[in-house]
Amino acid sequence: MEGSFILCFAAMMLFMAPGVKGTGHLSFANNTQVNITRAGCDVSKHCVATPDNCDPAGDAICLFGSAFATAPMAPNGADVTIQLSGNSSGYIALGLTANATEGTTMLFICAQNSSTNGTFFFATLQKNNNNNTDGMVTPKETRVTEIRGVVNGTLIQCEFTVPSVNATSTRSSDSSFQILLGSGTVVGDTLGAFKTAKESGLLNLADPMATTPPPPLPPPPPPPPPPPPPPTAAPHHRHHHHRHTNNSRSQ
Repeated sequence: MEGSFILCFAAMMLFMAPGVKGTGHLSFANNTQVNITRAGCDVSKHCVATPDNCDPAGDAICLFGSAFATAPMAPNGADVTIQLSGNSSGYIALGLTANATEGTTMLFICAQNSSTNGTFFFATLQKNNNNNTDGMVTPKETRVTEIRGVVNGTLIQCEFTVPSVNATSTRSSDSSFQILLGSGTVVGDTLGAFKTAKESGLLNLADPMATTPPPPLPPPPPPPPPPPPPPTAAPHHRHHHHRHTNNSRSQ
């Protein structure tokens, strides 16, 4: 049941580049050229990779993702530019989530279709983070623009932009996310479960030089304690003065 559901969804989501138009939520760039390296990591973009610090431009085995967000603008959020590179005979994926243990993860799939000689295709999915140990994914039409992708053997590389992203629904602009990297199978038109290979901590994508998001504003100080009650007046005690009479007479 679930497999057939994913099959139907995948069949609708297979869009090949270049020259093939996506639906309303996906649009491809006019060229397919990509240039993905570690250059700019922690300076102009956040990078996550496995093995750690591998370089997709030179290392044979390197699952690599990078993300950079424009300054968030309320109420639209931030535009996030993403690079993704890795080896797979199916798909590689990058996920964005505010919390990897609850809520959901937006998944961006870059893949090759082995039934069409390894043609590149792109899809967007969603993963439920709550007790989802099997990595199953569900349809999610996330708007993505400027999609570029290439396939060379098992190497899949892609670049794209996700407009107007917010990490939470409780604030009008929030660019703090965890990044997940992983992969999965493609059998025919069916996308298999997402297997997480790397998970970052919480990152402020709008500030690549920061390793952690800015701390929240401190709570307002507590109100001052009420003034102490006025002191109770001590009871007034009357002092009785005794007059001493001198009964001795002068002689």
